[in-house]
Amino acid sequence: MTKPPNPSRRDFLSTTAIGLGAVAEFALTGAARAQTRSKQMNENAHVDGIYPFPAVMQTRTIEINGASIHVRVVGHGPAVVMLHGYGTTGDMWGHLASALIEDHTIIVPDLRGLGLSSRPDGGYDKKNQAADVVGVLDALGVRTFELVTHDIGIMVGYAVAATYPERVSRWVAIDAPLPGIGPWDQIKQDPAMWHFGFGGRDMERLVAGRERIYLDRFWNDLSRDPKRFDEAKREHYAALYAQPGAMRAGFAQFLAFGQDATDNKAFLAKGKLKMPVLAFGGEATFGPMIGAVIRCVADNVEDAVIPDCGHWITEEQPAATTRLVVDFLHRRS
Repeated sequence: MTKPPNPSRRDFLSTTAIGLGAVAEFALTGAARAQTRSKQMNENAHVDGIYPFPAVMQTRTIEINGASIHVRVVGHGPAVVMLHGYGTTGDMWGHLASALIEDHTIIVPDLRGLGLSSRPDGGYDKKNQAADVVGVLDALGVRTFELVTHDIGIMVGYAVAATYPERVSRWVAIDAPLPGIGPWDQIKQDPAMWHFGFGGRDMERLVAGRERIYLDRFWNDLSRDPKRFDEAKREHYAALYAQPGAMRAGFAQFLAFGQDATDNKAFLAKGKLKMPVLAFGGEATFGPMIGAVIRCVADNVEDAVIPDCGHWITEEQPAATTRLVVDFLHRRS
């Protein structure tokens, strides 16, 4: 008898989401309230190459918590902090930053170990990285802020919001689960999640010089259409992840999930988050499930699904992503 193939990640997530009763209706509500600048951006196609940050963006390196954190800062008004995930860096947020620059202070760090931040030996649990983020904000003199987070950035974002709830006014959580929360045990058992436990010295040797091949797996499998994560983007990010120690640091983000699960359960035991939260993702990946997951940890949650989109929301559907986030951040309730 022929053995049936393993389900893909998107099949697994869709099945789990239905089982949870969490298939969200697509609702880009309030699009008419989005700012004129975001409306003028391309509404249909993806953006070729890395979408540039505004030319006035300044970069700094802030020494904090045993790491050197590379951060981009510009603008005035309410602060919005944008946290990236694995497979990208803070460079992913150029499109959104361009839409918010006129009325927000934009703060975009590279997470510990990734992008142009330093790559310490340890400290990759998300509770510690929350201290990185808040340390950067303290150095910049920022007290309260909005959070926009994707992938691993969601996990750091939850640790920030749970540890410093009085400082986070709004949280946007995009296309990733939370270790230890909701269907986490099911998710981590999916064969497509093999990379959660991939790491160590021998694994680093295995991918050395093959970083692009390793990362292509994520960019291809987690996209609705891999062509949208175009060659220019792939070359850009592959070069950053090929820096000495970068793959080790990337693996460490995943190898910390056990500690993250313990910390997240402790956060939740103290109560759910009260600030408004927008949870969304691509219909081909985690979008149908994310609302149910985030409602496990927060009381005031709205959710949405971006159609014709996978995990790489700013690369696959930048205009739809920007429109949804801008509308949410411009609401004041």
